[in-house]
Amino acid sequence: MGLGKTIQTIAFLAAVFGKDGEYGDSIRLEANEVQKRGHVLIICPSSVIHNWESEFSKWANFSVALYHGANRELIVQKLEAHEVEVLITSFDSYRIHENILSEVEWQIVIVDEAHRLKNEKSKLYIACLDIKTRRRIGLTGTIMQNKIMELFNLFDWVAPGSLGTREHFREFYDEPLKHGQRSTAPERFVRVADERKQHLVTVLRKYLLRRTKEETIGHLMMGKEDNVVFCAMSEVQKRVYRRMLQLPDIQCLINKDLPCGCGSPLTQVECCKRTVPNGIIWPYLHRDNPEGCESCPFCLVLPCLVKLQQISNHLELIKPNPRDELEKQRKDAEFASAVFGPDSDLVGGNAQNESFMGLSNVKHCGKMRALEKLMSSWASMGDKILLFSYSVRMLDILEKFVIRKGYSFSRLDGSTPTNLRQSLVDDFNSSPSKLVFLISTRAGGLGLNLVSANRVVIFDPNWNPAQDLQAQDRSFRFGQKRHVVVFRLLAAGSLEEIVYSRQVYKQQLSSIAVSGKMEKRYFEGVQDCKEFQGELFGICNLFRDLSDKLFTSEIIELHGRQGPEHRSHADEKQVITEVGSDSVPFEEASLGSPSGRKPSDSERTLISKPILEDLGIVYAHRNEDIVNLGASTQGRIEVSFSQSQSLAEPCFPPVCKRKRDGVAVKKHVLSSKDQKKIQYSLIAKSMCMDEIEFSKWVLSATPLEREKLLQHYYKKRKEKIPNG
Repeated sequence: MGLGKTIQTIAFLAAVFGKDGEYGDSIRLEANEVQKRGHVLIICPSSVIHNWESEFSKWANFSVALYHGANRELIVQKLEAHEVEVLITSFDSYRIHENILSEVEWQIVIVDEAHRLKNEKSKLYIACLDIKTRRRIGLTGTIMQNKIMELFNLFDWVAPGSLGTREHFREFYDEPLKHGQRSTAPERFVRVADERKQHLVTVLRKYLLRRTKEETIGHLMMGKEDNVVFCAMSEVQKRVYRRMLQLPDIQCLINKDLPCGCGSPLTQVECCKRTVPNGIIWPYLHRDNPEGCESCPFCLVLPCLVKLQQISNHLELIKPNPRDELEKQRKDAEFASAVFGPDSDLVGGNAQNESFMGLSNVKHCGKMRALEKLMSSWASMGDKILLFSYSVRMLDILEKFVIRKGYSFSRLDGSTPTNLRQSLVDDFNSSPSKLVFLISTRAGGLGLNLVSANRVVIFDPNWNPAQDLQAQDRSFRFGQKRHVVVFRLLAAGSLEEIVYSRQVYKQQLSSIAVSGKMEKRYFEGVQDCKEFQGELFGICNLFRDLSDKLFTSEIIELHGRQGPEHRSHADEKQVITEVGSDSVPFEEASLGSPSGRKPSDSERTLISKPILEDLGIVYAHRNEDIVNLGASTQGRIEVSFSQSQSLAEPCFPPVCKRKRDGVAVKKHVLSSKDQKKIQYSLIAKSMCMDEIEFSKWVLSATPLEREKLLQHYYKKRKEKIPNG
């Protein structure tokens, strides 16, 4: 996102249609010329239609018309009269009026945000298959979001038949790649997966033009790091979460495959437990159909997942919403009463809390306790913050929290009028006093370039990793002058750990299928495979009680014990994460785990001491260290340090003594961190720079330049120490 797909596309069309002005022919064509050269159709989200129109007027001299809203019949008449060269329409407009637009013989068809075509069963995808054209172009920043089969759908629309039939693609690519990624996959599975991914990448390159920030504007950016912080839920949150898991609705789902208690040979879901009349959620869903529906009891899965995510974020979210109809409010109050139990008075009752002080209090919300300290540290350093949540009610609570803390802020969500959004963005970017921008993860569209912020907080994770990555890119894009640090807050021991683990799984599959990268094999589960549901998939995993486990941490630890053959060069590099001043190593704060075990290298993250003293941050790591971002990560020098931290004078640990040839000698025993600091200092000196100057060079250098520097340094080192 933010690399100019719109302008690049217009420049391409200008060149193709002779509108580049190089030969003096960048003039509007006559009707007969338009008929001869053909028309261009652009299908895009409605929020960017006017942006496309505006950019065409700036960069090329086309006759452009919008097929959106009123006057559609007039536009069709102009199109038939060949008075229009480029027609721009929205996804919904094309889907609704496909019978009219699909009759036109289009010279080129361009679909912006082409990942909207990922579902072959959607009405939009089916409608787009009927477009009459031989030249199709899809623009997207997230070519694959959830499944490898999405690749097939997208490429089969762009170049029909390029990847074979759907069944062939599934058997030849999809299944081998997924099964080869299993943590305990046999060697032959891994070998076949490696061959198939290389073959798939070769085929995709024929139809794929890929541009990334690192390849294009990386040398102009100051870098970004993506931290994942697992915050301990408050004690009352944990109790409410456990009560939720004990509800008849969820117990029905968990026990669905157990033998039925009536003595029949059928499972519970096939016999007496298909419906849950004694539940709380089920009766409301089937208030008009007490016999149940065809999907019972699986119709309960999504509503129950939503409730668990709400508990993980803030207990106020499960209380009745005054905006809902009265019957739903009554049911939500009944649900809140059941899960709050004896804690009802502690959380302010079962009705929505109207108290400003109550809503802004961080006492019963683990994430807000962590956020409070983080924001205090950042505010003291003059950082500006983007605070994302997909829930409008959560944004309401966060807004009260920000007001209570005295921070000046802006806010943007789906209810913000389109014509006011750009002024909000401009005001935040230009105003030194505006510290926080509250923004909905779902708020998209043109102009959300919030490059004045260098701290990004994603309060609640999304099942689709692309949503969280796009949120980060609101800040990390061209024009950003500072190093961007992202914090994803997750409730440890909750469903959110499964959500994040599935994000990692999906990101890895995307990296394997699109880039052909070698990924670490963390998980045993295989998507859409009942035989290998592992730890990630299946209803029982979704509704597991993880409160006494370190789910994500244990998976990373297990991978760390797989052996050196599964580790890349980048895995062995220590990562330093900037959170604030007065930092101490994560493991020294003794919060690696309740058992006090020593964290692995991937867990050794620098967290500020004030945060660790007051907050139960159970576990933290950098997403870049978990998801292999490919060759660009190999040989890279990791550097990010707080303003108060000096790398110029490494601090040695106490001296220990040992005997050699009967003589006591002294020896400095260096920790891994100190060794890294010394190594870093030596590399800087080899460049004739001090550490600060060298740090700036590292952040601005391209991956290739960093790799060459490391190779040159190690070569010189070997020349000086032949036997080293």
